[in-house]
Amino acid sequence: MTDPLVPPGETPPVEGSTAEAHEERPDGGPWEHPGVWVWLVIIVAVAVAAFFVARFASLI
Repeated sequence: MTDPLVPPGETPPVEGSTAEAHEERPDGGPWEHPGVWVWLVIIVAVAVAAFFVARFASLI
């Protein structure tokens, strides 16, 4: 029985293959760290709220 032909660029199905399973994804940069964006939104929201609390306090 002959071995099946493998298309060029593909790893033949054998045990002990050292080929990588997949390519690594490039780093997504800041988009892969949503915690940073959440804290930024929280800080801005608190700053805006503090501004209005200070304006309200100055009226009293």
